[in-house]
Amino acid sequence: MKKETRLSASLEDYLEVIALIIQDKKVARAKEIAARLHVSRSSVTEAFRALAKKKLINYAPYEVITLTDKGQAVAEDIILRHHALKDFFIKVLDVDEKLADIGACRIEHAAPRDIIDRMIRFVQFLEKCPRGGTDWITSFSIFCKNGKISDDCQACIAKCLGK
Repeated sequence: MKKETRLSASLEDYLEVIALIIQDKKVARAKEIAARLHVSRSSVTEAFRALAKKKLINYAPYEVITLTDKGQAVAEDIILRHHALKDFFIKVLDVDEKLADIGACRIEHAAPRDIIDRMIRFVQFLEKCPRGGTDWITSFSIFCKNGKISDDCQACIAKCLGK
C-alpha cells in the first residue's frame, strides 16, 4: 500500500465494513456502519472524513457512502487478507469459525501481504497434496483435541512412500 493510503487498523475496519455493506446493499449508511462496528455515529463521521481525505470514499454529510475506485481496491485487499487468515485458521489450525473470524480481524492489519499470500498457497498445497490433504488436516485436528497422533500414522507413511 502506498504511504498516502496507509491506514490504521480502525480505518481498515471501517473500509472493510463499508465494502461489505455495499456488496450487500449497493450503498452504505452511517447508521448501519456504526451498528456493525459497535461505535458511535460521531466516530463514524470522523472516520468518514479521514477516509474521504485519503480519497477512499465519497462522503457528504447525511448522504450514502460509496467507495472510490481506489477505496474499492484497498477494501478488496483488506477483505482478501481477512478471508485468507480465517480460512487458514479454520482449515489448517482447526479453529472454531467465530474465533477464527476474531483472530483474522486482529491479524489482518499487521500481517505483511507476502505472508498472507504464502498462507493461501499453503492451504492450497495441503488440500491438493496426497501426503497432506484433508486426511492430514483431520489428523491434526484429532491431535489438537486428544494430544496424541493417530494410530495409523505408520500405515499412512508407508502409503506415502509407496511401500
